[in-house]
Amino acid sequence: MERVSLADLESSEVADGVQLALLAGTDSMNVQHFEIEPGAALDEHSHPHEQTGYIVEGELTFTVDGDEIVCGPGDSYGIPGKQAHAAENRGDETVRGVDIFSPPRENPSWDDE
Repeated sequence: MERVSLADLESSEVADGVQLALLAGTDSMNVQHFEIEPGAALDEHSHPHEQTGYIVEGELTFTVDGDEIVCGPGDSYGIPGKQAHAAENRGDETVRGVDIFSPPRENPSWDDE
């Protein structure tokens, strides 16, 4: 077993105001921590990975198939692989949460997708 502490990790800025850090991973999945600053957004994108997540702080607005879904503290979500989606922090506090990807992503950036 491997123990990983968020305090020991370096994050990567994958878009203006969006930080990702790879927390842990196995052959089947990985876990990433994210922080999204107020006003920051991830443009519509898709990837082959299934993605589930959990919001710890703040509110994140997802856009999927033209529908907007707001997730706040205590909310979880699931996005099938290859489904186009976008996300935006429209609030005034940083959104913090975790995402789980299966199969695992090679690194915590979107550059490889």
